[in-house]
Amino acid sequence: MAGNTWGQLFKVTTFGESHGAGIGVVIDGCPAGLEISREEIQLELDRRKPGQSAIVTQRKEADQVEILSGIFEGQTTGTPIGMFIRNADQKSRDYDHIKDKYRPSHADYTYDAKYGIRDYRGGGRSSARETAARVAAGAVAKKLLVHYDIAVHAYVQRAGDVEIPNTYTFNDPATIEHSPTRCPDAATAAKMEQYLKDIRKAGDTVGGSIKTVVWNCPAGLGEPAFDKLHADLGKAMLSINAAQAFEYGSGWKGTYSKGSENNDAYSTDETGKVITETNQSGGVQGGISNGMEIYFQVGFKPIATLMRDQQSVNDKGEAVTVQGKGRHDPCVLPRAVPIVEAMTALVLADHHLRARSNRL
Repeated sequence: MAGNTWGQLFKVTTFGESHGAGIGVVIDGCPAGLEISREEIQLELDRRKPGQSAIVTQRKEADQVEILSGIFEGQTTGTPIGMFIRNADQKSRDYDHIKDKYRPSHADYTYDAKYGIRDYRGGGRSSARETAARVAAGAVAKKLLVHYDIAVHAYVQRAGDVEIPNTYTFNDPATIEHSPTRCPDAATAAKMEQYLKDIRKAGDTVGGSIKTVVWNCPAGLGEPAFDKLHADLGKAMLSINAAQAFEYGSGWKGTYSKGSENNDAYSTDETGKVITETNQSGGVQGGISNGMEIYFQVGFKPIATLMRDQQSVNDKGEAVTVQGKGRHDPCVLPRAVPIVEAMTALVLADHHLRARSNRL
């Protein structure tokens, strides 16, 4: 299986399955001397782990990270960083009933078609359990960005048809964690939480969107022509389980605008720094960051596993009924927030190191 590695200079490789011994990651290229503790990495994993609240899966995984290499006495050594997260509450028997059935909108059939074999226990490598390794790596990347005063924050913008009002302005990152929905607007968060509880009670699922904002990113990150910053961000986001869409800057709305409405005029601030009067570009122009806030949205589809019966076929092509069983989220969004932040940080960390090698 190819495609398990991300990045060129800050390079991350994940391994493991949902119901195997655990999930792991190796980071290569992280500079030596970065101060980071196991507790800082664990904090990010705690934001992603299951069983956090009544609106997520009740699978009980402590997701305790083990640092195998690359960090000594609270600092990176410059050697590969190895981390491992053991699985503890798999309950593989919950999946015996679908070992020869293809669940609608899952990767069951496509994995079988590609490899001629599939791990039906929770989806194996296709399970969102793999993202725990990304979050662990992302914690290191986020700490590297903090060293350069770059901050990454994501939050739930919309779940189903419950959405933050267009008039809302995001200023305080701390408000993201005030609700189990990770929606920073208190009134919307309360509606969203009840909505997700109702969806779960009905045995259904729902999608929505996550907005990400990057503050204080310097101008000059991005590698034309094929490694444009927004292109790498888009690929990173769409590599996340259930991600359905990516939109940066003015996005689709901008495609309905005139150039006179969508262009970002340049000026300078009080310090003489070049800025844009508006930010329709989402902080990226020509595939390179321009020093303004980078912002984008990621759309997530409803989780494919429903707590109700669905019609499908088995590996012999026979019509079957797939029964809704197991422990699953009614909505991926709350737990996807730290995953989106992690993938954003991995992209920016890699491009930051690449930008430093471009000129004297």
